[in-house]
Amino acid sequence: MELVAPAGNFDKLLYAYTYGADAAYIGLKHFSLRVKADNFYADEYKKIVDLKSQFPGKKLFCALNISFHNQDIDQFLADLDYFRAYPIDSFIIQDIGMVPVIQKYFPYADLHLSTQANCINREAVKMYQKLGFKRVVLGREASLGEIREIKDSVPEMELEVFAHGAMCIAYSGRCLMSAYLTGRSANSGFCSHSCRWEYKVLTDLPRSGKLVLEEKERPGEYYPIFEGDDYTAVLSSKDLCMINHLKKKKKAGVDALKIEGRMKSIYYVALITRAYRKGIDVQSGLITQQEAQPFIDELFKTSHREFTTGFFYRREDADTTTNGATDSPWELCAAIGDELPHNTQQDLSVTEKDGKSYPESEEQLFTRAKITEATRQQELEAMHPSARHARLADYAAHPEKCPPVIQKKDGWKFFIYDAMNKIDCTSPGQTNTSIPIEFIAPDKAFITADNSDYLLINPDTGEIMNWVCHGHPCLIYTSLPLEKGMLVRTINPRYGEEKYR
Repeated sequence: MELVAPAGNFDKLLYAYTYGADAAYIGLKHFSLRVKADNFYADEYKKIVDLKSQFPGKKLFCALNISFHNQDIDQFLADLDYFRAYPIDSFIIQDIGMVPVIQKYFPYADLHLSTQANCINREAVKMYQKLGFKRVVLGREASLGEIREIKDSVPEMELEVFAHGAMCIAYSGRCLMSAYLTGRSANSGFCSHSCRWEYKVLTDLPRSGKLVLEEKERPGEYYPIFEGDDYTAVLSSKDLCMINHLKKKKKAGVDALKIEGRMKSIYYVALITRAYRKGIDVQSGLITQQEAQPFIDELFKTSHREFTTGFFYRREDADTTTNGATDSPWELCAAIGDELPHNTQQDLSVTEKDGKSYPESEEQLFTRAKITEATRQQELEAMHPSARHARLADYAAHPEKCPPVIQKKDGWKFFIYDAMNKIDCTSPGQTNTSIPIEFIAPDKAFITADNSDYLLINPDTGEIMNWVCHGHPCLIYTSLPLEKGMLVRTINPRYGEEKYR
């Protein structure tokens, strides 16, 4: 089975590929149902062309799954050169009007039917096959039994099904609730996730015996709902999770597993993709279940709502709703970049990243540290004795004003530390005491670093840093077996078991 992962921006695409996806799906400009994802703009196609060359064999799918109005088609035709610049292998569409357009202007690309088209039966699959589709992303309402029947009836059609992620309470995600309440159409990509909000159910409105919802932040605005014998039409669904059911999916004839989440974090994309990669490898006989299990266990350390198996076994499993989302016990704080070469004769592929510069070698960094230390000493020696005494007393009371510079340690190495969230490396009431962090990699579930395993270093001065956050250039100095592409996480201080938000 092929693994298809979400990529809401370039960094997520990189980590989707790095952590085991066979293919990733992206949105371009205004033609995707996830316009709130970063999506791809301007000349990012150059970076993606280069990225695909680094991952030969990986596929790139482009989601064009909105419902097209005339002006949307006109805009797409005006942007043809832009779309052609991307190394797109397949287009995911729901609008049949786009079939001849894609076939005419992108004859080299495959057509994939979006789940938005609600295809859940063999006759519909046969029809789409005649239209030229290579793959159908089945509607979430299809059961494993129905999938097997479809595959037996149309064996040459590739079938892709969702395996993990958010489920929409509306039929195959065709929701009008967001547009009704906020004027933001989910079917045009502007979903406000209204089904996750908190509501009162009212039945005693004046001159009406109808059942309605009143959202907590919008008193006096009523959304009519219909309640049947065993369900209410508008509620927040559980999240789909089929990690423990991959053998049955394969047996049903599924060709590709899809992970939902172009708006999710890098951490989510990496851990969920990695877990399903290992799960698929078990089904392919590449690794054992015992080898895969540590990675699968990590899947549950991402934020999610309660899990369900959706419609694959019984409709009742999908009808059971939930509230909010659980917090993760961990939060992402950084990504590991290039290793710093020992000397300037070695190559460093990245000396600048996102406007932050780094020394070209360990040798250069230690030189900067010596200059920092010498400059401080010269400043102190140039001071009047009383001023020098006051400065030294201030340093003693506030050591963060005069952080120590790095000293060489045998067996330790420097890596670029690309900070994403703040990490405070000083424990309360202590100084220069690192808090535990963990490193995760495509083929290592996690590596735990204790208080003596790492130091964060200012690359400009060689000083040891007590904290770092996004936008600050930083190096990590450690003896641990790190590698480029690892993610760094730390304990989430706000986490509580079964905490909903």
